[in-house]
Amino acid sequence: MPDVSLKVNGAHHCAWLEADTLLVDALRGPLGLHGTHQGCDTAQCGACTVLMDAKPIKSCNVLALQMQGRALHTVESLAQGDELHPMQQAFSRHHALQCGFCTPGFLMRAVTLAAEPEAACDPIDPQWVRHALGGNLCRCTGYEGIVKAVCEGLVAMRTAAA
Repeated sequence: MPDVSLKVNGAHHCAWLEADTLLVDALRGPLGLHGTHQGCDTAQCGACTVLMDAKPIKSCNVLALQMQGRALHTVESLAQGDELHPMQQAFSRHHALQCGFCTPGFLMRAVTLAAEPEAACDPIDPQWVRHALGGNLCRCTGYEGIVKAVCEGLVAMRTAAA
């Protein structure tokens, strides 16, 4: 078992892991970060989405060993203490969750959209948001609240950055 060193949410973590340990299993297991969910095990649903070097990846289909030297962020990194991230606030306001299982993956994908040129448009195109979130599935909400929340969250993120 190799000793794996991972930088997650700004902190360094070391763990003894089997060489074939998936990132999602390392996060939820030895690192104790339970916000990332494992849904389909085939990288289809997006519930396991985390950020690697600020890019969204599905943690159910990459090995933890492959992430050494990378900056990883999970949903636990969004809130600052008791202050929710603007995207989390928008999800709450628009009731963009029901069971909540898919929510961490949607949030992580949604915050990366702020870096895309389409996020600078006013207003933000809901069709673009729908397309951009195409790799994340929800079985409960029907997506309307999610799309509205992401549009609002992106505007809030843009305003906060200004």
